[in-house]
Amino acid sequence: MSAAADPSLIDSRTAAWRLATTLGLVALGNSSMYVVSVVLPAVQAEFGVGRGAASLPYTLMMLSLGLGGIMMGRQADRHGIARVLQVGALAVCAGYLSAAASGSVWSFGAAHALLGFLGGAATFAPLMADTTLWWHKRRGIAVAICASGNYVAGALWPPLAQWGIEHFGWRPTYIALGLGCGLGMALLALRMRQRPPAQPTEAAVAAAGHAPRASPYPPERPFGLPPAHAQALLCLAGVACCVAMAMPQVHIVAYCTDLGYGAAQGARMLSLMLLCGIASRLVSGLICDRIGGIRTLLLGSVLQGVALLMFLPFDGLVPLYVVSALFGLFQGGIVPSYAIIVREHFATSEAGARVGAVILATMVGMALGGWMSGWVFDLTGSYRAAFLNGIGWNLLNMSIAGWLFFRTRRGTGRMVEAG
Repeated sequence: MSAAADPSLIDSRTAAWRLATTLGLVALGNSSMYVVSVVLPAVQAEFGVGRGAASLPYTLMMLSLGLGGIMMGRQADRHGIARVLQVGALAVCAGYLSAAASGSVWSFGAAHALLGFLGGAATFAPLMADTTLWWHKRRGIAVAICASGNYVAGALWPPLAQWGIEHFGWRPTYIALGLGCGLGMALLALRMRQRPPAQPTEAAVAAAGHAPRASPYPPERPFGLPPAHAQALLCLAGVACCVAMAMPQVHIVAYCTDLGYGAAQGARMLSLMLLCGIASRLVSGLICDRIGGIRTLLLGSVLQGVALLMFLPFDGLVPLYVVSALFGLFQGGIVPSYAIIVREHFATSEAGARVGAVILATMVGMALGGWMSGWVFDLTGSYRAAFLNGIGWNLLNMSIAGWLFFRTRRGTGRMVEAG
């Protein structure tokens, strides 16, 4: 492996082109996260299963994405990001083609586990970590742009997949997606072979005014708690917020189908929701730089709860478009805020492992929420109960975020009194 690149490349035009390439890779590698929601009604009908069983492929994919992110991140540290991306390109292609050839919902789910574990995982945590090495002055917005790639995927792929399903069927559509996304990733990976720049010392970063936001507690006592307890609370919060988040994201297409609007309208709503999520993620990154991670998490949780509540009284076509857009605008900054919270409150030397653990928890939440919403629908015959279930989980997330925020405020007050 070659030596580290020139440190002057940090915040450079080279870094900007690399970030643009990264955005494309994330959009391609995470396509299956949203396409599976579009194909859910067709798969349910063809395999003759319930809504809960039809949601299992999404659940398997999200669990695999979280677990694979840890492994692929370690491989990127050892062998470089380009090699990991090449493996990911092969897995995306193989996963889509295997899903297209599946004869049951279980083989369909296994193919999506492959898509998550080696495909999507290669273009999530490893690329976010790589991006942090190329930026200092604009690191926050750069990471936000990278993280927005999966929402670009959500805005781009659902309407295209729905068009393909309507005109050619879901199996040919999956074949086309596998070949297109796999080849695209393989070509873009060629632009990622350059080693990251040599990193400046922590003292140099602090002197330049880019030090992390101070916490009222030492890193040995994040939020005034033992690190394991604080980590467990953040992981529980990550599960809770994403169980709630998964309800509209996974089931909006099926919900629109049940209301009589058709799958195409649902796919457009999902696309709009995630397009608004791009703006939300970028704006939340700027807000987070001003008010900190825990406040951003609490703000996002409150707003997400408001949007979920709005799904209950409004089921007209136009109101659903409006509420879907608001949901996208409100929830986009929640998941990235966990990474900022870890950097602000835990030891820097533990940041990578702890961020990985919280991101895994959010993937578990998305997986659980996607399956649970379908299971509740099968029990009750209505999505109203599924929305109420999501609201309950969102209240749990708000409670944890609010309590941690209270402890931060109390710790700041004690520092002022001591001063």
